[in-house]
Amino acid sequence: MEAVKLEIRRPQIVNGIGLEPDPDWSFKSLLSELDSLEKKLNLSSSVSLPFAKTKSREIYGEKGTKRSSNAFVMRVSDEEFEDSEGENEEVRDRGLVKAARFNCNEFYFSSSDDDSDDQPCLDVQTYLMNEVGLVESALYELTHEHQLGVKEEIRNTISALETDLRNESEKSSSAHTKVEKYREARREVERKFDVQYQRRVAEGLDNHLTAVQRDHELKSQIEERKIRSDAAHEEAKRREKALQEERLLQEKAKAEAEAKLKAEEANRAALEAERIAAKEAAEKEAAKASKANTSEVPQTEASGGPNATSSRVENDKTNKSELAGNMLRAAESALKLERERLQKLKELEEINQSLRSSSNQNFDSTGRLIGRLIRQISGNKDKVSTQASELVKIFNNPRCPQTISIAYFAQKVVSNCESPSHSAFACAHVIVLVTSQFPQAMDLVLAEIHRACIYTVPKHISYTKSAFESKEAYWKVIGYKEDDGKIESTTDYLVRLDSYMKLYGALVQWQTEVAGCQNVHGLKEGWAWLARFLNALPANMYTAVALYAFLQMAGFALFGKYRSQFMKMLNFISENFLNALRSQDDPDLRPITSKIQCYLEDKLFLQEPEGRTLQSSLLSNNMAPESDYHGPYHQQSRHFY
Repeated sequence: MEAVKLEIRRPQIVNGIGLEPDPDWSFKSLLSELDSLEKKLNLSSSVSLPFAKTKSREIYGEKGTKRSSNAFVMRVSDEEFEDSEGENEEVRDRGLVKAARFNCNEFYFSSSDDDSDDQPCLDVQTYLMNEVGLVESALYELTHEHQLGVKEEIRNTISALETDLRNESEKSSSAHTKVEKYREARREVERKFDVQYQRRVAEGLDNHLTAVQRDHELKSQIEERKIRSDAAHEEAKRREKALQEERLLQEKAKAEAEAKLKAEEANRAALEAERIAAKEAAEKEAAKASKANTSEVPQTEASGGPNATSSRVENDKTNKSELAGNMLRAAESALKLERERLQKLKELEEINQSLRSSSNQNFDSTGRLIGRLIRQISGNKDKVSTQASELVKIFNNPRCPQTISIAYFAQKVVSNCESPSHSAFACAHVIVLVTSQFPQAMDLVLAEIHRACIYTVPKHISYTKSAFESKEAYWKVIGYKEDDGKIESTTDYLVRLDSYMKLYGALVQWQTEVAGCQNVHGLKEGWAWLARFLNALPANMYTAVALYAFLQMAGFALFGKYRSQFMKMLNFISENFLNALRSQDDPDLRPITSKIQCYLEDKLFLQEPEGRTLQSSLLSNNMAPESDYHGPYHQQSRHFY
């Protein structure tokens, strides 16, 4: 909206009143001036003028409320002002003021119902001002200028308010941004505090758990120490008990050996007495026959000569050997070897006894050490070499006489056969390694084996009432054990017989050279044992178990060396030994008979027996072969042949 300037070319004075307004008048001053002007005009003129009024100007608001004259607002439309601009100039030229039409949009008059007389009804009337004088024109100009000034003030106020509003809005936005930043910073600080707090909590928890774990470890260590202490105490007790039991067993074995020697001596004496009786009886019969044939001697000599005499002598020798062999069945060469080995063992025991009596030292610790080393033998090559080396060191130890160490070695090797974890091949390997450096020890080991099992000779003693006082005496002679006056069962005896025969078979099956060491009792002796066994021993339960155990351990090696000759041996076993077992028609013999038959028919001698090849790495005790006779002989009765 452009400002409208009213130019008054010359000042005019009407009735002594200057019509040119003061440019510094305020609206209130203007109104007061107009009121005074009207009063003067009313006093000077008797005719009522259009602007004459009897009371001061009163302005009513929109709702009919009376408003102060100070709040008067004049609004002029720009378009109307522009349209009437040309006319105003023309009026000014003429010295007249053209009536202007005012739009008082803020003033409105309202009336209630027509029937109400309480509230006046003001009708808006539009007055078209007639041409008036210079006063009215000046008034109009002043009003217009005042309106423009007010608008400008309003515009400036609005602009200032808008500027203030923008500033306040910017300040508010800035403050809001600062608040958000502060809030975000506080969140970040709180988050850091939370992280630090959680970290401290975690560290505290970790320290607590570490302390708890340390306490548990300390308690567990204390418990482990206590358990170890208890275990060591128990182990000490067990060792002490084992030592006592070993002493008792040694004493018992010694007593049994003495009893066995006495029994063998009694047996030999009985055999000698029987031989003498048979000899005397034969001599008596020969004397009677010679007396009866005294008259025929010349004739006999004429007819037969020295050949007939020699024939009678041979028959007499045959009768004597048959009478002696009715009870003891063995090859003479085998019995001779047995006597020589037992004699060596007896002499060694006498020497050791004299050494013990002459020395104040106790050599039982050496025996326990040798026994522990032998019990620790397993089917591992390194273990076998280590144990053999340790045993050789003991034999060379000057603190203990070598004869005592060798005697302990022979006893422990044989007694270890009864252990469930006994490995026959590994134990035989140790025997070969040790006896290769101490050859005299082999005969002592064999003597101990012969004492424990007569079938390793091989020999068999048959039961006869004339030679034995009772069956218990016979059982003791062939190797049955007695515990608290009670003889062991046949099943237990056969199990022990099987273990002894397996050790002997494993011993002879090693080749002549074993790791550069010579086996002084190898396959040659094994072949001789098998030939003596088949030629001299009868077929029964004991001999069948002994034969099967020997073939299991040594059959593979014997076939590898002798081939066709060994096959002939097997054919002899199939045709003679097995037929002899079957002919007895004994149900207790069927299990062992079928085992030998399966061994021959399945050609198990072509397969290397389990445990023969020593392992190169440590294995568990599962490599130790178990006895095959823990079950087949249950509920078997004793048989005597």
